[in-house]
Amino acid sequence: MSILVIGEALIDIVSSAGTPDRYSPGGAPANVALGLGRLGDDVELLTDVGDDFHGGFLLAHLRESNVRVHARPTGSTSTARALLSPDGSAEYEFSLRWDPDASLVDRGDWAAIHVGSIAAFLSPGAGAVDSLLQRGTDSSALLSFDPNIRPSIIGDQQHALARFESLASQVDVVKLSDVDADWLYPGQSAEAQIDRILRLGVDLVALTCGSDDSILSTTSARVKVPTGAVLVSDTIGAGDTFMTSLVHDLHGSGPQLQGLDEVALTRLGENASRRAAITVSRAGADLPWAGEEGA
Repeated sequence: MSILVIGEALIDIVSSAGTPDRYSPGGAPANVALGLGRLGDDVELLTDVGDDFHGGFLLAHLRESNVRVHARPTGSTSTARALLSPDGSAEYEFSLRWDPDASLVDRGDWAAIHVGSIAAFLSPGAGAVDSLLQRGTDSSALLSFDPNIRPSIIGDQQHALARFESLASQVDVVKLSDVDADWLYPGQSAEAQIDRILRLGVDLVALTCGSDDSILSTTSARVKVPTGAVLVSDTIGAGDTFMTSLVHDLHGSGPQLQGLDEVALTRLGENASRRAAITVSRAGADLPWAGEEGA
């Protein structure tokens, strides 16, 4: 059984002071699909790309990483300009479209379905996310969601919060960054933010905190996992690698996620942090392949 990822694929245009712009494939869901393919999983991506040079480049890049892409290329491909700070962190400016053809995926026996990022919030394609996620709730598939909040795109905080909680209430795993959580639940501690998401019915919440510890929690167990020291090239794709690792390790695992103990949660977090460290050590969203040291 395959893993279905639903979401945007786009071109990252990376800008930093004193250097030429660098063009690279990106989009958080596309990065997750690419990462799963590189780790050896059978993965499909439902996305929306143009029939321009950038679209062809994206399709070739994903297929080289063993991703089966479902798209009807037309028009212009979405772009995200990443403005790098001296510490390697990035801010983004977007030129987007999101209108995938859900009829391209007509099966319903996936081992896992992952949704996230802009595609979960942006119409008209958010409707395709809803319909496919509903099909997943009617099966035994592992369902996961990473909101990857982009305030400049999704707009009103209260509207976005309602959308986030609606989607989160349907899935098994939610992964989000501390920046995401603070925007959704301002003024609350990390512990309170996690508790609120768990009360939506989520089985496992993973909260990443940049270079600090990540937190993984079910209703019965909670752990903090150190990130570990790493020489950072840039942070592009770090959270996507963490998400990839969780889906890779959890899909088809069988036992209820709520039953994961502290040992199992720590192992999940350590695996995800180790894989993310590979990504941040090199430029762009260059996620690890199976067999790489640490992957």
